[in-house]
Amino acid sequence: MASFVKSLFIVAAASLTFAATLYAEAPRINGPSVYGARPGSEFLYKVPASGTRPVTFAAKGLPDGLTIDSRSGIISGTTPVKGEYAVELKVTNAQGSSVKVFRIVAGERLALTPPMGWSSRNCCGSTVSRQRIEANVKALLEKGLDRYGWTYINIDDGWQGLRTGENGALGPNRKFPDMEGLSAYIHSNGLKFGLYSTPWACTYGGYAGEGCDRADGVYWWAEKGMVDANCKVDKTKLDRTGLRTHTLHSFAEVDAARWADWKVDFLKYDWYPNDEYHIRRMRAALDSTGRDVIYSIAGDAPVGVAATLYECAQMWRVGGEVRDEWGSVVSAGFERLPAWAGFCGPGHWPDADMLVIGKVGWGPKTRPSLLTQDEQMSQMTLWAIASAPLILGCDLVDMDSFTLSLVTNPEVIEVNQDALGIFPTLVESDSAHCIYAKPLEDGSIAVAMFNLTREKTVLGLSPEKLGFVGDVYMRDIWEREDVSRVGSRAVWSRIVQPHGVFFVKISPVVKGAQPL
Repeated sequence: MASFVKSLFIVAAASLTFAATLYAEAPRINGPSVYGARPGSEFLYKVPASGTRPVTFAAKGLPDGLTIDSRSGIISGTTPVKGEYAVELKVTNAQGSSVKVFRIVAGERLALTPPMGWSSRNCCGSTVSRQRIEANVKALLEKGLDRYGWTYINIDDGWQGLRTGENGALGPNRKFPDMEGLSAYIHSNGLKFGLYSTPWACTYGGYAGEGCDRADGVYWWAEKGMVDANCKVDKTKLDRTGLRTHTLHSFAEVDAARWADWKVDFLKYDWYPNDEYHIRRMRAALDSTGRDVIYSIAGDAPVGVAATLYECAQMWRVGGEVRDEWGSVVSAGFERLPAWAGFCGPGHWPDADMLVIGKVGWGPKTRPSLLTQDEQMSQMTLWAIASAPLILGCDLVDMDSFTLSLVTNPEVIEVNQDALGIFPTLVESDSAHCIYAKPLEDGSIAVAMFNLTREKTVLGLSPEKLGFVGDVYMRDIWEREDVSRVGSRAVWSRIVQPHGVFFVKISPVVKGAQPL
């Protein structure tokens, strides 16, 4: 009997070993093929690589001053002198290896591809705290989002205290007792740290901004006890909308220096209407610290400051806050983004606001997004093909499998992170549908066909309309599978769900084929 049980155990163990081998995943290097940093600045980049752990990272051709941790894939050090450096990244596990050519561009431009990360805004609102930030960082790592390029951890409105620091610098409130420690925790995992502020005296949420009526940095409403325990203006005592104004005194330079001490990598600067003076002042303040900081302007960017935004910011909001309603997604993505197409490219990204997929809530509790699954897939697709920044707003701790599948599809992300950074061309559209096409660095074209109606519909096109000659391969980006080989003159179509999308990559079978 004992030998029989032992035999069963051996067979079961062998089956488990076979199953583990069967479902083991070979490594794949994800994310961009190019990365920009300023010479002499602190360098931090985590190679995003999926695949069964453990994996080993290597980098051939790293310039002097940079090293890679073979276990974590974190490249760190000091950015070298101005120039372009070709690095061969390699990731290896028990199932094989993956190699990718990666260009480090040392120069004045940051964000050579759209920033990717997470913000507390849509999840926490002003109830954000260190505990919730750390919980979402942990969830991001445990769910492997960093393996696909999700990098920035941004604390939105709600961290601010009062001006009690050196030279009147703004300190955090009691929800964030140790900003240096939180920043160190984020950076130790190869992620980057972002904050929120405004040039006004008071933020939308009721917290202190860069402006102050007094040169000593004391806010009169705080002095009179009109704030709660977290230094938020108590709206039962004072109408905070009257505090959303510019003031004589600005602490932009003082605060930027303190943020540099905290090793901040991203600043969301929020007010309306955006004006040239305050855009430039904070840009200069950030630059004076010597730290590479992604500068994100929020509000509703007016065309009158378009040139200033292009010069000073890496990303800027093209409209108001996006909510989890189909009409809001349509307004931001299909109506507002295209107006900024001419300003889109490496280092400059029109921002359609955060993704409202997964569980959101803007406060202490979250709930499933009101968007259908097809609508969530459409938002993710539209932001990806439009080269828009990908900033998650959902609760990562309570992320379901569907949302996880949306944000860990490497081929969708690859379209967004393409080095050319081209805004897509509108191939055709009417009130019922639209089709966008985006040329990619490898010579293929990503095509997104959106159904704007509440009914199923058939959408398609002829590859010849995009300039292809000869046979082409059609690859379903969401399903990650080749679906067809067709002639360029054939009309290829697919049934698309209500408010859904079909996302395909079209590649020539023979490049440079002669027209017949």
